[in-house]
Amino acid sequence: MIHKCLFPAAGYGTRFLPATKAMPKEMLPIVNKPLIQYGVEEALEAGCHTMAIVTGRGKRSIEDHFDTSYELEHQIKGTDKESYLKEIRSLIQTCTFSYTRQNEMKGLGHAILTGETLIGQEAFAVILADDLCANMGGKGVLSQMVGLYKKYCCSIVAIEEVDMSDVDKYGIIEGEEIEKGVYKISNMTEKPSREEAKSNLAVIGRYILTPDIFNILRVTKPGKKGEIQITDALLEQAKAGRVLAYKFEGKRYDCGNINGFVRATNDFYEAYHR
Repeated sequence: MIHKCLFPAAGYGTRFLPATKAMPKEMLPIVNKPLIQYGVEEALEAGCHTMAIVTGRGKRSIEDHFDTSYELEHQIKGTDKESYLKEIRSLIQTCTFSYTRQNEMKGLGHAILTGETLIGQEAFAVILADDLCANMGGKGVLSQMVGLYKKYCCSIVAIEEVDMSDVDKYGIIEGEEIEKGVYKISNMTEKPSREEAKSNLAVIGRYILTPDIFNILRVTKPGKKGEIQITDALLEQAKAGRVLAYKFEGKRYDCGNINGFVRATNDFYEAYHR
């Protein structure tokens, strides 16, 4: 079983400036809930009760969100607004939250390695909160991946097909389809040009990683932009064993950019607030 979920949440969110100057991008609301809460709910549905969050400077509001606000509780107690806190209260009571800081922004691989102290030596999930995933009426993406992990017991990345014009924004995989929607990875390239890309199967912000990834990340050299790329570490892991890519059921919104954020807001409003 996968018990822990890691949330890398130290990035600056520069594409949303000036909104993110003093507000973490993970706290940007889709309708009336912050992005990171959707991620925690998805992790809990998948069986994770321990949320390990890698934060940075200016991210205290994430910790405050997953804590009791006694003043607010007192002010709205007994009013019709008390029901608005039902979901977050349930998360606070059900989950354990732990935090560590990423002191330097050295890429996703470095953020995951920073979280090792919170994870220990066990397989774990990773959710990037600004990749908001929804599967209306079905299992969440991470739940789907946990089911696959039970079968194969190896690292798994979630993938989706993207336009060839967008491959330079993602890690792109190559591999053999071993069952419907499941690929055994033979190669991974971080943000290739359109000419370099061998497929349009892009890695998105959902991972299940086995703990040996930490030792690989420790010796992974910086790649593009001088950052430690999780793609490079996963490729090394794939050479030594098996790493799978899973074409998930559902829809993913890239809420790291304004267009995706607006689409998610509109769709979630239509789905839940008619």
